[in-house]
Amino acid sequence: MEINIICEIISEIRGGNFQKGRDIILSKYPFQKKEVYNRNYTIKQKMDQFRKDGFIDRYSGDKLLNPGIIKVITYYYPLEFPYHPHWKMTECHIAYWEFMPSIDHINPIARGGVDAPCNWVTTSMMNNMIKSNWTLEQIRWQLYPPGNINDWDGMTSLFVEMVDNNSELLSDNYIKTWYNQSK
Repeated sequence: MEINIICEIISEIRGGNFQKGRDIILSKYPFQKKEVYNRNYTIKQKMDQFRKDGFIDRYSGDKLLNPGIIKVITYYYPLEFPYHPHWKMTECHIAYWEFMPSIDHINPIARGGVDAPCNWVTTSMMNNMIKSNWTLEQIRWQLYPPGNINDWDGMTSLFVEMVDNNSELLSDNYIKTWYNQSK
């Protein structure tokens, strides 16, 4: 257990045995630098993952929404339901954090996980930020099974219908982008 190793190291430091403390670190608890790769998903890759997971947050089991339908609310109520392009919490309605799906790496890239669909899951923006670079074991979370897209589609069908019935919504580039992927 790592806490016991830390206790050993501290004991050696207290005893003035700095080399022995270093040896313990190197043999029992070495730093392992990981190469980090930039991640940039296409909208299609994101939508494919959201559909694959049935618009379910795989870390909580909660339902998530198609990003476009959330932005439709902002379109009609920009002051009451604000959006911020950089997710500034003081400027963006909390629903964007709670219900907006995002892709996360089950095994974090910073911990040596691969950036590939086999390591991707759908989660809310909030849970993505909470999990950060921790493993599921470290934060004591579990991986919930994917949802069934036929049972819950994140209101994707309703979103497409709403845009089909009001093409003015396509003047918002964010809505337009998600509409094109949702059809």
